[in-house]
Amino acid sequence: MRRSAILITAIVIAGCAGDRPPLPPASAVAPPNGWRTDLGPGAPIAADWWSAFGDSVLTQLVARGLANNVDIAVAAERVEEARAQQRLAEAQRQPGLTAGAPLTEARALNAFGVPAVNTGFQPALQASYDLDLFGRLRQASRAARAQLLASEGAADAVRLAVASGIASAYITLRGLDARLAVARETLSARAEGLRIARRRADAGYTSALELHQSEAEYRAAQQLVPQLELAISRQENALSLLIGDPPAGIGRGLPLARLRTPAIPDGLPADLLRRRPDLFQAEQTLVAADRTLDSARAALLPSVSLTGSAGLVLSTALSDPVGVFSLGGSVLAPIFDAGRLRAQVDAAEARRDQAAFSYRRSALTAFREVEDSLAGVRRSGEQARALIGQRDALAAALRNATNRYRAGYSSYLEQLDAQRGLLSAELGAIQAETDRLSSYVALYQAMGGGWRGAAPAP
Repeated sequence: MRRSAILITAIVIAGCAGDRPPLPPASAVAPPNGWRTDLGPGAPIAADWWSAFGDSVLTQLVARGLANNVDIAVAAERVEEARAQQRLAEAQRQPGLTAGAPLTEARALNAFGVPAVNTGFQPALQASYDLDLFGRLRQASRAARAQLLASEGAADAVRLAVASGIASAYITLRGLDARLAVARETLSARAEGLRIARRRADAGYTSALELHQSEAEYRAAQQLVPQLELAISRQENALSLLIGDPPAGIGRGLPLARLRTPAIPDGLPADLLRRRPDLFQAEQTLVAADRTLDSARAALLPSVSLTGSAGLVLSTALSDPVGVFSLGGSVLAPIFDAGRLRAQVDAAEARRDQAAFSYRRSALTAFREVEDSLAGVRRSGEQARALIGQRDALAAALRNATNRYRAGYSSYLEQLDAQRGLLSAELGAIQAETDRLSSYVALYQAMGGGWRGAAPAP
């Protein structure tokens, strides 16, 4: 009868807890039906999507980065920490067993004034178990499991960022190499032009003005070389950091013009919610916050614990060992705590709602990144084609201007303008091609990079 009364009381108190508060309606995520920029049918994303550029050196650099990058190592240790926390939370649900062996020695006087020494030894085992009737420990374990999955998603997001960073940095490096080659070719051509101008000036065929103009153009091209060499050195140092090495030179593979263009990855906005590790991380963080709220709400309800112990009493005062044991149970229910438990529930609910809005923000950011990358692929391609056309036209104009100048039909200024325009167009075309290939890297990263996540938390 007494047990029934305890259970009935517990059930009544449990009913007072009420239902779990729902998520804020404003935190819901509604993906659009399609992308604003339609680039046509796409292809599935392979896990090693960077190999689609066709450069074995790039593939090797990404492999080294994934193996040695410091940020990846830190993220892996955070996963191990979360895994240990999950084991700790699960262990709270299991029975506890402890052993003790107290040894006592006492000296006292008996009624006749004779001293006596008694030695006692009492080995014992003690067991305790929380029945967890209302799921406080179970929900805490589920929260820890979700947090573990969130940390794994965060680690995968770091790996994707590192792979994308290496690919983008390598493409930028090859673009700088191409710009340096153009600068050196231009410098060589202008050195030859300066030599001819100096010889013509010495012979009296041209004025000193043309000589000084030719020298100025030579110096303008000359200053580009150390500027680009400095940029290349810094880019190599940055790339070395990404692959986990001290600053050093970076090997080269294919030139920029021979890098292949990857296929456009397929997928709709609704698919993106399951294809990005950072969204998986945000989702599991929300699940963990939800389970933590359930655990905090269960703390308002009674807890039932069972305890027991068994042992032996060994003493010089006893002729034989005496076995002892105890069994017990307790039901503890909060009656008055000045609102501490309710405040903890309210705080857990607020953190849950924050996680919900954070997930919505992450999803909206992901949609924007894909849209930006799709637009970048299209517009940078258009810009690259326009700049290549401009470069070809200016090359033809320079040939005409040079022929006219040598034939005496035009001044040196006409050839000078054509040289300046061609150099600017060549450097711009290389930068546009670099941006075009880098936009594919950004698109693959925004689409999740072929990530395949773990099973969500139950």
